[in-house]
Amino acid sequence: MSSRSLRGTRLGSLSMETDEGVLAAPRQESPYDCPNGHTTILPFSVEADVPLVWECRCGATAVLRDHEKPDEKPGRPVRTHWDMLLERRSEEELQVLLDKRLDLLRRGRLHSNRHFL
Repeated sequence: MSSRSLRGTRLGSLSMETDEGVLAAPRQESPYDCPNGHTTILPFSVEADVPLVWECRCGATAVLRDHEKPDEKPGRPVRTHWDMLLERRSEEELQVLLDKRLDLLRRGRLHSNRHFL
């Protein structure tokens, strides 16, 4: 019987392949320095675009050694529900709708536990 017999193995347990003849891709180590004094060394492929910043384990932004921290891009402002509502209706229109609904509720034609249609 072959020395590579599958006897006694279970599904998904171990691979029968070996690392013989497998060459690892060329790598470069990139050290990142955190403002809190931490150093993180990450391996990247020599063909990869190495990022200038990396999030440190403490949550701070670490910068690639011997590089300056790049200027932060202006982010998109957070849009609230109110902002999105105002894109569809003016405040005057919303006030009219609110007055109509309150009138219906006061006259008993709209139950308070119903959702707006």
